[in-house]
Amino acid sequence: MYKKKPFLIVFEGVEGCGKSYQSQKLIRSLKKKGINPILTREPGGTRSAESIRTLILKDYFNKGKEEKFDKYTDTLLYLAARNEHIKNKIEPALKRKKVVICDRFIDSTIAYQVYGKKVNRSFIDNIHKFILQGIKPNLVFILKVSSKSSKLRLKKRKTKNRYDNFSQSFYTKAQKSFLKIAKNKKNYFVLNSSSNNTNLEKKILNIVFKKLKIK
Repeated sequence: MYKKKPFLIVFEGVEGCGKSYQSQKLIRSLKKKGINPILTREPGGTRSAESIRTLILKDYFNKGKEEKFDKYTDTLLYLAARNEHIKNKIEPALKRKKVVICDRFIDSTIAYQVYGKKVNRSFIDNIHKFILQGIKPNLVFILKVSSKSSKLRLKKRKTKNRYDNFSQSFYTKAQKSFLKIAKNKKNYFVLNSSSNNTNLEKKILNIVFKKLKIK
């Protein structure tokens, strides 16, 4: 029987892996079980964090497609958005014993900024000590997707941000980074999201229901 408790679920993966789709599916399934979870995302999730999201994802380039910010400035903006998000949404929700489902979290920063842009890991870890204050995901889904499926999904997107336009080699590198992060971690589940969303949805539900002791 489900007992109300704070529980943070995170979906991670490269662009076009189906994170947002599966997050929304999970929300609907939990609501059918009488649970009222909170769906959020990074960067963003609160009014102030969404303002930063616009700056780093949509207004990131100058007219000549040159990056406006140094990689450390860019990283600090992501971390600033996370601080706003945690303090004003995630932490209060967990204190109310809510189930929180987040589309991206700290592992995206490690995969993209550390492995992708070569930002110093200790730089991020030291700031995270102050921002996170011990908050860790209870469950993380890494959605693994083929290059072909990712390309097809990104083509269908009506609105795109800077991360939707990176090279396929960048996505391949980022995906390897996510898999490396997940290795040997009990609360991490790597699932293939290249095809058959129904089967993937069932796998996710089985894992979540087991963790939350939902029948």
